[in-house]
Amino acid sequence: MSQTVSLRRLNLRRKGSKDNTSAAVSTSYRIQAYAILVAWFVLFAVFSLLLPEVFPTWQNVTSIANQKAATVLLTLGLVFALSAGEFDLSIGGAVSLGAAIPAWLATVHGISLPIAILIALVFAAAFGFINGLLSVKGKIPSLVVTLGTGTALGGIVSGLAGNTTLSVQTFSFVALVKTRIFGFYAAFWFMLILAFIAWYILEHTPIGRQLYFVGQGREVARLAGIRTNAYRYYSLIACSTLAALAGAMVLTTAGAAQSSIGKSYVLPAFAAAFLGSTAIRPGRFNVWGTVVAVYLLETGITGLQLKGFEVWITDVFYGLALVIGVLVATVASNLRSRSSD
Repeated sequence: MSQTVSLRRLNLRRKGSKDNTSAAVSTSYRIQAYAILVAWFVLFAVFSLLLPEVFPTWQNVTSIANQKAATVLLTLGLVFALSAGEFDLSIGGAVSLGAAIPAWLATVHGISLPIAILIALVFAAAFGFINGLLSVKGKIPSLVVTLGTGTALGGIVSGLAGNTTLSVQTFSFVALVKTRIFGFYAAFWFMLILAFIAWYILEHTPIGRQLYFVGQGREVARLAGIRTNAYRYYSLIACSTLAALAGAMVLTTAGAAQSSIGKSYVLPAFAAAFLGSTAIRPGRFNVWGTVVAVYLLETGITGLQLKGFEVWITDVFYGLALVIGVLVATVASNLRSRSSD
């Protein structure tokens, strides 16, 4: 009898301990979900106090929003690939494809700029398919495949478009893209529409749920009847296409582009994607966490540069953000695993 009572007490203690752990993890999850959003507002407030005449102005706010619309678009493409468990390092080459090739086709060959952009997007989709083919059929890790194909694509773009700056300032399509609505470029609003579509696909459709399932465990997903290889193809095609579209946005908002322009976008995109995975929906790559992360990083960089820091601070900021993002995501994953045991 006494032994039975002791066992019951032990089970109650274990249950209580597990409930306490689950409650602690749940609270930690809620805090983490909005920590970056709070950090963004705090960062903005700090620089507004330090630079009251230039930082909190509407001109600066719209400038930050307009400048990083392309980076958001690029990182959204990366979210699709990462959600499926694929690392796409070829996004720099795809950005260059979307920026320099339309400029080259339009200025050198007289092709309409919108048509030239569509041509670049078609080639970007085909490029994403090649990445998928080599990774899925060739059984080569996407990290290795895309490192090689991205380097090759960058070389091809440089060979075709040259290393000079190609200007499209005089094209009417550029003026359309830079049309201001409440101070924001039309390109910014276009990015928000695509972000909403991406969010809906990933969070509210079977395609998005199965994509996440594939990323969490291919073999388990395959045994569940999901066409894992198809989703790997889809994710890499979407990533390359959105990266090229981001390049086209860079071209039309800046009015010019060089063939090597994509290289500078790789680190910011990965930093924002991993940092964004710790926010809104912690533990998974998600759209709105990504959007917040992109603008959090740009807010910090803009504030530091306005305070007189040189350009090198940008690399430091993005590098640390990538490390912190991966570290926080790993810790959060370990906490969830512990709570489920």
